[in-house]
Amino acid sequence: MKFKAHILNPPLSTYVESVFHFKDFMPDHSVERVIPTGHLYIIFELDGFERYTYDNKTLEPNESYSKVWVSGMHKNHISISAHQNSEMFVIQFKPFGPYPFFHFPIHELNESIVPAENILGKEILELRAFILNKQSIIEKFKCAEEWLTMRYDSNKIPPEELLEVIKKLQVESVSNYGKIIDNYSKTQKHLINQFKKYVGLTPKYYQRILRFNEILQQIYKSEKIEWSQVAYQCEYADQSHFIKEFKHFSGLNPQKFIQHDFHNDEPNFFPLDRKG
Repeated sequence: MKFKAHILNPPLSTYVESVFHFKDFMPDHSVERVIPTGHLYIIFELDGFERYTYDNKTLEPNESYSKVWVSGMHKNHISISAHQNSEMFVIQFKPFGPYPFFHFPIHELNESIVPAENILGKEILELRAFILNKQSIIEKFKCAEEWLTMRYDSNKIPPEELLEVIKKLQVESVSNYGKIIDNYSKTQKHLINQFKKYVGLTPKYYQRILRFNEILQQIYKSEKIEWSQVAYQCEYADQSHFIKEFKHFSGLNPQKFIQHDFHNDEPNFFPLDRKG
């Protein structure tokens, strides 16, 4: 697979996590599970393949997507299709980053995957056409950067006091959650509303997602996994709470997760029908 990421400059880099392109992807599976990371994505297919989401239990197809779509904040895992010889272009926003570009409360996109033209209009289809027609990857990235610059509204950036809370939730211990919330300059209700507007999730749920992704990083290709130690380090109340959270976000209990060898895959993408 050929993969290339583009480095943005401020102010875009403050709110956009990554812009990347890949092609010639040759997966050994056709369905994969995606774990929530607390990010919103704009996804462009450049190969003409229709993508699908599936019921998490039956793996029966739910919806299909083509050209460009937006994947909002998800609270649970989703199941999506993977394709041979695929080529895609992706804009990944930071957890607090979408609002200056979307211009409406981000919680309106929670638990949804939406055709991008439904919320961004024809301009997003025009952007895909420009990206598709450019020969060099540098030109493709330039098109996306120009569009992001055009969409960016400096009057809609998140307030510093909110960014401070988000930063603390990302780096401080789970046990400090109450202290972080109490130190917010306004009411807890105000903070929750701000989180929904800029992040999409409540601060508590956002921290749950952060903690589970920390678990995935800890066990990713770890030579020896001690579940009790992982649960302790991530500050779960007890083993049953840890297992419940693990199953909620991944769809599997920890032992089955290892049996399927998912700890040797990318931390947030697990093949469900691997061949061979």
